[in-house]
Amino acid sequence: MSESIYVGVDLGGTAIKVGICNENGQLLHTYEGPTETDKGVDVVISNIEKYVRHIVEQSPYEWDQLMGVGAGVAGFTNVRNGIIVLAPNIGFRDVPIRALLEERIGKPVKIDNDANVAALGEAWAGAGKGIDNCVCYTLGTGVGGGIIINGKIYQGFSGMAGEIGHMSVVPDLEAIQCGCGKMGCLETVSSATGIIRMAKDAVERGDRTSLALEDQIAAKEVFDAAKAGDEVALRIVNRAAFYLGKSMAAVAAVLNPELFIIGGGVSKAGDFLFEEMRRVYTKQAPEPLQQGVSIVPAVLGNDAGIVGAAGLLLRS
Repeated sequence: MSESIYVGVDLGGTAIKVGICNENGQLLHTYEGPTETDKGVDVVISNIEKYVRHIVEQSPYEWDQLMGVGAGVAGFTNVRNGIIVLAPNIGFRDVPIRALLEERIGKPVKIDNDANVAALGEAWAGAGKGIDNCVCYTLGTGVGGGIIINGKIYQGFSGMAGEIGHMSVVPDLEAIQCGCGKMGCLETVSSATGIIRMAKDAVERGDRTSLALEDQIAAKEVFDAAKAGDEVALRIVNRAAFYLGKSMAAVAAVLNPELFIIGGGVSKAGDFLFEEMRRVYTKQAPEPLQQGVSIVPAVLGNDAGIVGAAGLLLRS
């Protein structure tokens, strides 16, 4: 078997997921093991090496067929130097992960943040397969993003490109402070956290809504209530979708992507979220920037990070 393979690593606070991809981005095998952050940096690095060797050994492939390893991590990364600058979930600060893994594994290693690798995964082998210019939104606890230009991740001069969640899109009179310290960020209204906050505010104001009957309000409860016709919940979801569509129009004016890919837990709200995003985008973007542009859901789910990390060896 002479096929080249690439291993992607999704480095999380609880688990490390690894997967083997071929040169077309097809995910062939996966494995998952504990991160063990409480045992320190050396143990986490050793676990990555162990899981990479294990998945190759358990596959039909030989070690010599492994062309390299890519890793994605939730945190700030210095991509050029292969350093995790700060990743609070795993307790990493200024860790030269590329050099450490290359020494242990003996193969080329590349790293990037989790939003970028998820974007690359979708662009390489998911909803954006065959499309060279796209922008990915990840709607979860926050709003992450990744920009793919000519088939490769766009980093910006310091690796911070794609921080879509921190675009200031909410007018001053409606704006609240974001976790980043600034006012009116997209993340404050279009993330799961933002949706839950708006729902709790509505309940505290005494708005007539079925959400007042919930002991704990999560984003799913808001979506379910909206689908059932609850006017307050529908207003919250529409507000989240409005600012997403508005941000896409702004992004389109700068980058002119062919495709916007929307992933993460919030994207599971379904058609009425996407229909409102598309409506707002059509209203806000100049007509030439609408031609041939689509807004679609991500398709790889939790595998996007593994696939995209493997793709760092070929497409970054």
